[in-house]
Amino acid sequence: MTHTEINKMILETGLPSAYEHFSEEESPSLPFLLWWLEGENNFSADNCVYYSSSQLTIALYTDEKSPGTETEIETVLRNHNIFYTKTETWIESEKLYEILYETEV
Repeated sequence: MTHTEINKMILETGLPSAYEHFSEEESPSLPFLLWWLEGENNFSADNCVYYSSSQLTIALYTDEKSPGTETEIETVLRNHNIFYTKTETWIESEKLYEILYETEV
């Protein structure tokens, strides 16, 4: 998936979103999504890149547990045939839940 295709998919959730971070003056109300790509994993064949993938992380931030919002995000991912792992962390200093969806694209 390209950056544009990922962004379009993220927009389908209907949640405010940004690549990596919002600027201070643009921070939206909760819940919101941040997403980013990490690294590039290349598979070579015949001395050239045959296939390339990157680690995609989508982070949901909420101030209260929101199973409905999580289901909406997961539905969008499934509609795009995205296999993901999901982890959840309570960030005490921020009083926020961080739910991470990680996949390779």
